[in-house]
Amino acid sequence: MIDAFAQSQGIPLTTHYFKALFGEGVVDGVPVLLAKPQTYMNLSGESVGPLAAYYKLPLNRVLVAYDDMDLPCGVLRLQPKGGFGRHSGLKSVIYHFRKNREFCRLRIGIGRPPGQMDPKAFVLQKFNRTGRERLHRRKGNGKLVLQNIGLIQP
Repeated sequence: MIDAFAQSQGIPLTTHYFKALFGEGVVDGVPVLLAKPQTYMNLSGESVGPLAAYYKLPLNRVLVAYDDMDLPCGVLRLQPKGGFGRHSGLKSVIYHFRKNREFCRLRIGIGRPPGQMDPKAFVLQKFNRTGRERLHRRKGNGKLVLQNIGLIQP
């Protein structure tokens, strides 16, 4: 999703900072920093925490997007703040934000694993055709998400 948003806004994610692919740009006159951690998901806070600290970002201006098995594939949910539930990557982010939970989250539904499939294997596999189509329909929602949380003006 971040790749599609970056491309749609002409923001290249080509610089490597703080264990993340990083890009800077402007969306509707508002400066935007995009970061795509290159750590294991469970350690993504090692990238996001230092990046936010270096740029002195107020956490209420940060949006963390992550996959969520508790939502059907392709469903997006915005949350202004909260806990980490069962998501280890989000737990890492909260830890590296000095346990501060006052940041926005974009939950991206990936659905539940079929049958008895191991959830860890499920999240690492490529999406099937239906899943790719559902997510593809959502990839243009990045700008709308930023408008909904007040980071840019509608």
